[in-house]
Amino acid sequence: MTAITFHEPPIAGSETDMLLGILDRTRSVLAWKCGGLDATALRVTLGPSAVTLGGLLKHMARCEADTFLWKLSGSRPTPPWDTAEHGWEWASAAEDTAEELLARWQAAVELSRATVAEALTRGDLGQPVDIGNDGEHANLRRLVLDMIDEYARHNGHADLIRESIDGLVGEDPPGRDEEG
Repeated sequence: MTAITFHEPPIAGSETDMLLGILDRTRSVLAWKCGGLDATALRVTLGPSAVTLGGLLKHMARCEADTFLWKLSGSRPTPPWDTAEHGWEWASAAEDTAEELLARWQAAVELSRATVAEALTRGDLGQPVDIGNDGEHANLRRLVLDMIDEYARHNGHADLIRESIDGLVGEDPPGRDEEG
């Protein structure tokens, strides 16, 4: 994995800057919790749960694509997601190397950032997106908030699993630049 850039949202800024800053911060936490581990460590489970750090990386890659490509733009799933059954990513992560898992997740994040940036050239967070219910379409704000929620939930899992591996705890990496 390349060096982790820890993102910190601006102290003050627009709604868009703040929400996207928080999303990038939650992405940074997952990268930190999974960083520096080999494939064996990425397969560690905790208690009765089958959740692994590798599974989290692959699941979050799928969530990034699901949220910012399929729901935002309406584009169709691409490999491997186009033929994968629901939940496939959790078990299949054990077959991947640490480098493959991290690269897939990082690529999904970069594509999501680019897709959101492009959408913001057409409008603000209130713009409708492709997915909807009962004739009412969600907006981009809802997708960003849903992704923050997804990372927040899974970063708690990652924190516990990583602590069980090597004792690493906390919400910020040591020596992190306060400016992000």
